[in-house]
Amino acid sequence: MRKKIDKTDAEWRDQLTSEQYRVTREKGTERPFTGDYQVTDVHGIYHCICCNAPLFENEHKFDAGCGWPSFDRPLSSESIEKHDDASHGMTRTEVTCYRCGAHLGHVFPDGPPATGDRFCINSVALNFHEGE
Repeated sequence: MRKKIDKTDAEWRDQLTSEQYRVTREKGTERPFTGDYQVTDVHGIYHCICCNAPLFENEHKFDAGCGWPSFDRPLSSESIEKHDDASHGMTRTEVTCYRCGAHLGHVFPDGPPATGDRFCINSVALNFHEGE
């Protein structure tokens, strides 16, 4: 069984920047084309900024032109959790970290042919480990 991380809001606020907290704990979104990981061309793995869980591999990243890092699949099916999201007058599928519940972004069914998925993920919710 996977160990879950549970912290108070105060503990998350102490650990994260205000923007990281807004996106990951309050389900916010960073502005498009502003994130550090929109373009990354080296081998490595993206981890959750909140709990360091491995989530996505750079090998499965592609340029969707949407302004956020896009992946066609998570590192494994157990890396993330999906939830229905009907906020802002839209019906979408939210993607969260399996370990700490951090909001990462959304997944859409308009990705490349290999999977057909586009995981549109906020850079601020990620930490890149080069060479993993």
